[in-house]
Amino acid sequence: MKGLSETWFADGYIDFELKKYTLLAYLQEINHCFHQNKLYPQLGDVIFHYNNLAAFRDTKQFMQQQFPKRLTSVDLQRLQLLYEQIVSDDEMMEELENIIQFALTEMNGTIQGGTEIYEFVEEQLVIAPVGIVPLDSQEGYMLLCDGRASDTRVYQYRLTIFERHDEKYRGIHTQFISTYTRSFANTQLSIKSDLIRYRRELPNPAVYTVETDLTFPVEETLLPIAKRLLVKYITLHAA
Repeated sequence: MKGLSETWFADGYIDFELKKYTLLAYLQEINHCFHQNKLYPQLGDVIFHYNNLAAFRDTKQFMQQQFPKRLTSVDLQRLQLLYEQIVSDDEMMEELENIIQFALTEMNGTIQGGTEIYEFVEEQLVIAPVGIVPLDSQEGYMLLCDGRASDTRVYQYRLTIFERHDEKYRGIHTQFISTYTRSFANTQLSIKSDLIRYRRELPNPAVYTVETDLTFPVEETLLPIAKRLLVKYITLHAA
């Protein structure tokens, strides 16, 4: 996917028609992925650009506060100078405001479409513990099964906590372990027993199964949503 730069709306020649077609070409690719039920990383990318535009619109300190920290001080000075040039040019600022307003509206429609797919997929997922859950469920395994009804994908997970603006957030890191062919022998409990037997680093792991009767792209949709659902489930039941 051909992405947008963080400052695509102000790069080069600031012209509404030019930026309009740049944006529409980008969103066309995003929507094409959504039509295939592929959400990530596309949904996160368009949300990132939407938030950047909203921040630029809402605060004059956008350049200093919102741009990625990996930019050098020289880059920051250039961006600040660019902003000062735009602000001092009423005609250019009006053109930029038109670009931003158009982009926010178009991006919002795309985000809503992606969010509807996300919510639909999440509603189709059923999560449940496998066997007895230990007191510490911050690390364990997730068994992921979809409508193909033939394989169970096993992921080791680890929950993390990070702080931002005096608030704590939970994240999750997963690592693919293996795939089991579903059969009378490979039940969820037997897979758990097999993991305990051969993966000694977690002698008493928490194991959860996430299942759906439907089929979705695994890496782009099913896995990211299953991970977020697992975080919510563990957080809720640990409270």
